[in-house]
Amino acid sequence: IVFLACRMLTGKWPWQFAATQSHRVRSVSQARVLLGVSKIATRDDIIQAHRKLVGRIHPDRGGTSEQVYEANAARDLLIDTLPNSGPNAGNLKDR
Repeated sequence: IVFLACRMLTGKWPWQFAATQSHRVRSVSQARVLLGVSKIATRDDIIQAHRKLVGRIHPDRGGTSEQVYEANAARDLLIDTLPNSGPNAGNLKDR
């Protein structure tokens, strides 16, 4: 009955919430690996690692636009997971 109530109220089964969370955890882990940063990386660490990576994978240096897109997405995801990160938390000029 509890499962049905959850489904009716939220449109999701209870186990779908856990699956969504584990997908995000996996995505964050993959982003850290891509940029080569640790779990305790700061915003500056993430931006510096992103710049270094994009310098190697930029299309002008033999990389692809898709690789740059993935690096940008990884940077954005990791910055969004930092404490006090949100739309008004930082200066976007570094992006």
